[in-house]
Amino acid sequence: MSTKEKISEELLLEEEVLKQNEIVLYNDEVNTFDYVIDMLVDTCDHTPEQAEQCSIIVHYKGKCTVKTGDYDDLKPRCSKLLQAGLSAEIV
Repeated sequence: MSTKEKISEELLLEEEVLKQNEIVLYNDEVNTFDYVIDMLVDTCDHTPEQAEQCSIIVHYKGKCTVKTGDYDDLKPRCSKLLQAGLSAEIV
């Protein structure tokens, strides 16, 4: 095995260990764009532009990853989104 192959293999192993959880937001027919944008800014620390882009992706694709990180950080954020009437889960 060459040095380059060994380094590539080690990097792949490190990437697997560093995988983080994600909050996935799902489309619904209830909430307005403005409401979703406000919730993403408030809950996920998005900029207004970032929140708008996520809301558009959710609208057209049906879902979008809106936040990545450690489970302990994502759990209260996801709970807040759910309490606000949005459809989200941690994956």
